[in-house]
Amino acid sequence: MSMNRIHQKRPIELIIRPFQEFAEEETSGGILLLLCTGIALAWANSPWSNTYFSLWQTKVTIGLGQFVLSKPLLLWINEGLMTIFFLVVGMEIKREVLVGELASPKQSAFPIAAALGGMLVPAGIYTALNAGGPGGAGWGVPIATDIAFSLGVMALLGNRVPLALKVFLTAFAIVDDIGAVLVIALFYTKEISWVALIIGAGFLILLLMANQAGVQRPLVYGLLGIGLWLAFLESGVHATVSGVLLAMAIPSRARINPSEFLSRSRAILEEFERAGEYGNEVIMNEDRQAAIHALERACTFVETPLQRLEHTLHPWVTFAILPLFALANAGVTLSRDLLSGLLHPVSLGVIFGLVIGNQVGITLFAWLSVRIGLAAKPAGTTWGQIYGVGWLGGIGFTMSIFIANLAFGESQLLSLAKVGIFTASIIAGMGGWILLRAMSPIPQEAVEESS
Repeated sequence: MSMNRIHQKRPIELIIRPFQEFAEEETSGGILLLLCTGIALAWANSPWSNTYFSLWQTKVTIGLGQFVLSKPLLLWINEGLMTIFFLVVGMEIKREVLVGELASPKQSAFPIAAALGGMLVPAGIYTALNAGGPGGAGWGVPIATDIAFSLGVMALLGNRVPLALKVFLTAFAIVDDIGAVLVIALFYTKEISWVALIIGAGFLILLLMANQAGVQRPLVYGLLGIGLWLAFLESGVHATVSGVLLAMAIPSRARINPSEFLSRSRAILEEFERAGEYGNEVIMNEDRQAAIHALERACTFVETPLQRLEHTLHPWVTFAILPLFALANAGVTLSRDLLSGLLHPVSLGVIFGLVIGNQVGITLFAWLSVRIGLAAKPAGTTWGQIYGVGWLGGIGFTMSIFIANLAFGESQLLSLAKVGIFTASIIAGMGGWILLRAMSPIPQEAVEESS
């Protein structure tokens, strides 16, 4: 058989390769979110709009024996699937605190200061426009940055943007997520059931004990995590907070260290090579099959459960949960009254808070942290680029819509807030892209390669 025939791609590979390439692109998650947002808006404003709104109110019931949960599909998405999103956010936070940009006070001071400004100034602007009014509860809407969209816009600039700037955006967006989770837990809770909260605390203690005991099986954390979620669901504290708490309990220690992994792997590969005399096909060679399974276990043992779970869940969150959240929550009937409502204090508060509040707050607080000697600006970046990132911080979308749901429920103010979020996110994304493109010249190496 010729080498060409051996290396010829199978039909299934030719079919799925474009989808694999799409999934590997940094911007793909943002593209899918935009697509689902467009579908939701088109559907909600079509002759079939009643099917859009009735679909998400369809009751979905699960239960075992006398224990039954019956909730609208929208709540299963917002309080169920979004808990997995918050679990991934929590694991990203934990990783950054352990080994990333938040691992030391000096490293973390700059993005923390920026994130603090990106929360306080937008909240202040919104409150100034809505204090004492019916929309006062929405002050938390403009404080959040959508990390997927903001990184997606930055990715469009390619190698114009230095790596340090991408790291800064990621770090401050993660700190921003911490702030948003705290705001949700402290200010957007219903009447608290202390019994359910105590039960939830019991599940959290069990999770932490399993971590300390060295338990690494995902099933244990999954079952205890479901118990934690159910307790929070009944407690009055928003159920998604349980996702972040679960993330804190996921082990960040590997079973074996890198040197032991190397020695094990070499020995296993030698066994695999020696077993070749019994046949080349692995399916016909039990010794080679055993070696492969041993190598798989070694790969599992050298990776921490935190890494493994984050890596497993991230594609599901990016390509399923967040697009479904956008599809279910982005549908707004764009009537003439609603579009004129852009001048309503709620819409203006969201727009000014996200667009103006973030660029001013992020840049000002970051500059002050350097000025007083608390932090250092990332090497290789300019203040113009930091200001451009401040614009990208105004892309609220996922978390902003989430908080708007909590703040306004099913009132007309929710639609006004969503229109404000869409408008602000478009302005902030375009403004950030234009500024960063102007402030970030093409690297000399890229110029030389193209010439």
